Amino acid sequence: MDYFLLLPEGCVCDILSFTSPKDVVIASAISRGFNSVAEFDVIWENFLPDDYEDINSRYVSPRISPSKRQLYFSLCDFPVLMDGGKLSFSLDKKTGKKCFMISARELAISWGVDTPWYWEWISHPDSRFSEVAHLKGVSWLDIRGTIGTQILSKRTKYVVYLVFKLAKDHDGLEIANACIRFVNRVSDKEAEERASVVSLVGKRVRRRKCNVKRPRKRVDGWMEIELGNFINDTGDDGDVEARLMEITRLHGKGGLIVQGIEFKPE
Repeated sequence: MDYFLLLPEGCVCDILSFTSPKDVVIASAISRGFNSVAEFDVIWENFLPDDYEDINSRYVSPRISPSKRQLYFSLCDFPVLMDGGKLSFSLDKKTGKKCFMISARELAISWGVDTPWYWEWISHPDSRFSEVAHLKGVSWLDIRGTIGTQILSKRTKYVVYLVFKLAKDHDGLEIANACIRFVNRVSDKEAEERASVVSLVGKRVRRRKCNVKRPRKRVDGWMEIELGNFINDTGDDGDVEARLMEITRLHGKGGLIVQGIEFKPE
């Protein structure tokens, strides 16, 4: 017997509101008592970010859905552009935590502005943004993305990724360094000293005394390489910066196509 059918709907809603989106889906599949209220707005509104209305006001095109449940899953499956197309926003489907990607145009890319012989700005059919950055050729590679911790989900561990593709004629991208720092607490030098080693190509790279992080393919067809992670506790740590760099081995590098830097809950 499904004893949850005997409970008042309000009581069942309260129970589900204290769980997670994943738990609601599972519970509704195994109990008719839960399934009868699993689509109520009062439940799914609880899983939307507290500052959702503010975020919604910054959308390029406001997202309209007939129910809070449909809105939730829409934001999980289809990221929306905000702040004039400079930033994209989505939700992690299992937890409802906030995800953001900073567009390539909003990144600090050395030699990326007004130097078309080094970097060019092009459209790409697979990009969520209007432009991506295409590296034609440099010896000094340095890409930074910064976001305010106050807009991220609190009490959450975030992992940061460079989202990219490689042109067929890519070169010199086998080894680079990556680091994360809280801008107000950690200096550039300190971050560089503890940077991890990454490779933007898929093949294995041998390096003594360190593990080399390699990229993986995303469901959207792009590649991502982990730049690092951090804990966002109360959202009052100011700006956090993610950085990819190759500024010591000054050989030629080219063929990198950057869509952005993404901050995702672990």
